[in-house]
Amino acid sequence: MKLVILTQPRYFVEEDKILEALFEEGMDDLHLYKPGESPIYAERLLSLLPEDYHRRITVHDHFYLKDEFKLGGIHLDDMAQEKPDGYKGKISRTCTLSDDIRQAKKKCRYVFLHTSFQMWGNEQPDTKALSLAARNGLIDKYVYAYGGMTLDNAQMARDLGFGGVVIGNDLWDRFNIHQECDYKAIIAYFSKLRSMIE
Repeated sequence: MKLVILTQPRYFVEEDKILEALFEEGMDDLHLYKPGESPIYAERLLSLLPEDYHRRITVHDHFYLKDEFKLGGIHLDDMAQEKPDGYKGKISRTCTLSDDIRQAKKKCRYVFLHTSFQMWGNEQPDTKALSLAARNGLIDKYVYAYGGMTLDNAQMARDLGFGGVVIGNDLWDRFNIHQECDYKAIIAYFSKLRSMIE
């Protein structure tokens, strides 16, 4: 099973150092997701990261960065979003169970299935709908579980047949961007995630 790390939605001071350390620890797939942020900050962050890691980065916005920094690809955040005219390269996309996942998989190297792994109060993931989707061949190695993914529910995603998981808050909650400089805890937690996923 693949492990995708989604960045914090806002830029912060130690971000380049943490991302470089995560790449050194074996991070293969980083999604640069900064909705509403200026592209100049993305350019700065990418310029601070060693070029060897750029091919492992996918951008969710400011798609010109893909060619400018020789990144791995672009990500479309919903089914309505179109790839840029003339774009040649790898694409991934976010879908929901109500979207045409089969069509999306034909055009993408993988898709994020925005699942209901997020639990609110007593609400549990809709495992019936996910199990049915798996039985109908919608969930396979090209579909990654996205939304509320944690170390605790990654095994459930594996059992359902997902090809990967997208981890965001579960990783970044280990580091307070406003008060901490020591990011050993986030690196240690990434190592646990990686061990569990592989």
